Parts: sequence; C-alpha cells; structure tokens
Amino acid sequence: MGKTEERKAVAQNKKAYHDYFVLDRFEAGIELFGTEVKSIRQGKLNLKDSWCSIKDGEIFVHGMHISPYEHGNIFNRDPVRVRRLLMHKREIMRLLGQTKQEGLTLIPLSVYFVRGRAKIELGLCKGKKLYDKRETAAKKDAARNIERSMKNY
Repeated sequence: MGKTEERKAVAQNKKAYHDYFVLDRFEAGIELFGTEVKSIRQGKLNLKDSWCSIKDGEIFVHGMHISPYEHGNIFNRDPVRVRRLLMHKREIMRLLGQTKQEGLTLIPLSVYFVRGRAKIELGLCKGKKLYDKRETAAKKDAARNIERSMKNY
C-alpha cells in the first residue's frame, strides 16, 4: 500500500488475536450491496465469530454480521449472509494450498475503507492452545503491573 492511501478502520476482530497466531495478512475486497455499505460506514458491523472458506476457486466470508440499514426498506439484505471476497485467482489458490496442507485458518481481522472502497484484512492463522492463551494473558498482566508501578513513582 502506498503512503498516500488512507485506511479508515471501521471494525476490528480482537477475539482473533486472542484465539489465533496471525502468520500472514492479506487484503481483499468485499462484494456488498448499497445498504450494507451504508451500514458499514456507520460502524454497524461485527467480525467476532467470522471465518473464511474457499470453494470452487472463490473465497467467502461466513458469520460477518452487518446490521440492516435503518433507512433502507426492501433493499436490506440478511445480516449474516455469506459474502464473496474479491482477490486474484493466484492468491486464492495459494491460500487454498496453505490452509489444506498446514491446517491453517483464514480469519477476518479488520474492515476498513481505502479510497471509498470497503476492504477486509484476512489473517492466515494458526489456532492457539489453552496454555498459549494463558501465556498471552500473563504477559498482558505483567506489562500492566509494570506500567502501574511506573506511574506511582
């Protein structure tokens, strides 16, 4: 991405960073309808339990909830419908190979706008075990305690 492009972040998937190790990141476009774009601009979107699948050379996002636009009427779509993502065929095939061979997962990390177009950041992720999650939480607690003690002095 160039320096002049401004990324206006709309939603983050914080749960993904807790549950997975993010090994690589990819940018994809999202195939949306008009009222969905308006809802995303208002920030009414949830990525919490979303995931991606690859079928017939196309990549889809499941479980991404976009709330219906309140001023839309018959044009509103199902909030949790499966949406197609837009990527180059070569990138999709590479991701398919990595997910099949290495047992990795594609997880949406964030949604943002670049030059007026909605983009989604996908993470090629490996699941964390319970002890990995505990270790991460312990590191956060230690950092928080150090920061607190530095404020007190």
